[in-house]
Amino acid sequence: MLRKSAIAMLFVVLVSIAGWMSMPLRVPPSANLALPLAAEPARKAAEASQTLLGGAYRFERGGWVYVHLEGSPREIGYQHGYLLAAEILDAFQSVKLRDTHETRRDWEFFRQAARAMLWPKIDREYQEELQGIAEGLKAQGVAMDLDDVVALNAFEELPDYYVPWYNANHREARALRLVSPGNCSAFVATGAYTRDHHIVMAHNNWTAYLDGERWRVIFDIVPRRGHRILMDGFPGVITSDDDFGVNSDGIMVTETTITQFAGWNPDGKPEFMRSRKALQYASSIDDYVRIMLDGNNGGYANDWLLGDNKTGEIAQFELGLKAHKVWRTQDGAFVGSNFARDPEVIAQDTTFDPHNSATSPNARRTRWEELMEGNQGKIDVTLALKFMADHYDAYEKKEQANERTLCGHVDASRRGVEVWEWPAYYPGGAVQGKAIDSRLAKALSFYAHVGHPCGQDFLAKPFLQAHPEFAWQAPLLRDMKAGPWTLFKAGDRAQ
Repeated sequence: MLRKSAIAMLFVVLVSIAGWMSMPLRVPPSANLALPLAAEPARKAAEASQTLLGGAYRFERGGWVYVHLEGSPREIGYQHGYLLAAEILDAFQSVKLRDTHETRRDWEFFRQAARAMLWPKIDREYQEELQGIAEGLKAQGVAMDLDDVVALNAFEELPDYYVPWYNANHREARALRLVSPGNCSAFVATGAYTRDHHIVMAHNNWTAYLDGERWRVIFDIVPRRGHRILMDGFPGVITSDDDFGVNSDGIMVTETTITQFAGWNPDGKPEFMRSRKALQYASSIDDYVRIMLDGNNGGYANDWLLGDNKTGEIAQFELGLKAHKVWRTQDGAFVGSNFARDPEVIAQDTTFDPHNSATSPNARRTRWEELMEGNQGKIDVTLALKFMADHYDAYEKKEQANERTLCGHVDASRRGVEVWEWPAYYPGGAVQGKAIDSRLAKALSFYAHVGHPCGQDFLAKPFLQAHPEFAWQAPLLRDMKAGPWTLFKAGDRAQ
């Protein structure tokens, strides 16, 4: 039993507790505001994000991711980074793996080049767009900064043009032998060559499957200045980069890369910026040529195939660093398969042999010329889709998918592509295709196909089992399934 004094003390304590519990709770004013104040930055950030996103949206169809972007440069960039954050991070990892492996340079080398050499040469408009991409990625929790974004945008020009130039100028004895790539098959035709005498254009993007499987974005961009753009593209990159697009003033654009090109101007403007600017602001073929020549750095040197839907005129614009040339017609066809055509460009800017008929660029050129001449007056979008899937080897004169066919399958070739330093069975080739004609261009629309346009799938696991020499790609190399030809247009919505 408790003593009486202990019982009395316990009673006093209980009464005190009861009295305290009955009192109104008084806390400092700052404590009352602590929770709302902590939530306020998050609320404002969410509101700012919604404002920047504006009318942007995305959906998926036919294996493609379609994104609609509109507004100021910062808004367009933010929408791009925010809506494609997962795809950008994934694509960035593949680019980083390939660039560092093939050049033996660490990623900081590319970040430094982006920061010190490229960034100061970028127009303010596109600086704001790139900063917007970095902001959008940050809002989604992706740990990529502005240097990463700029280096990603230059993934076609830094490793294959700048690094070889850098190695040569710094006389690095242990540097790898690097050559510029030569990717893609394309044509543009008009006049007597086409069924309705208007422009028809088509393009197969050739690249490593590691990156190419990820090259599946359709961008519908409505900038405050310049023309509306519909183009295919790579996640995180402000230009098409393979390059295929049409603007609202009827300029139709594609290209194929010049094989064995050598040259770089460190004081020039990045190619990725100039090509985006040209598609956004060109109202004529002359405009396009002028913008691309302004500050030409030699990066990602291409044969541009152009069309002006207002006039029916087409052009081939061969852009080297020391030399360039433009051919134009309203009744004819131009083809591209990574060969240089102008003798001055070949002599001054390349080591390419135009007479080696066995090599991929020249064999495909022969096939293109056969198709153009053999189908005069018949060429339309339907025929263009068949051209994109073509497996005829013009050198061996038989049907067999390999590095010499318009729908390229280098992974099926024991020869590889020596002029690009692609070894036997290199996992690369045609990774997607697009086609457009004047009627589609007027409606800002085109057909697109993910994966090999012939419809064959590439399966990573059995390939790597058969070719362990490419095991370094295993963490990120994945299946490239062929999708259907799919029609996209500006202002498209999910069905």
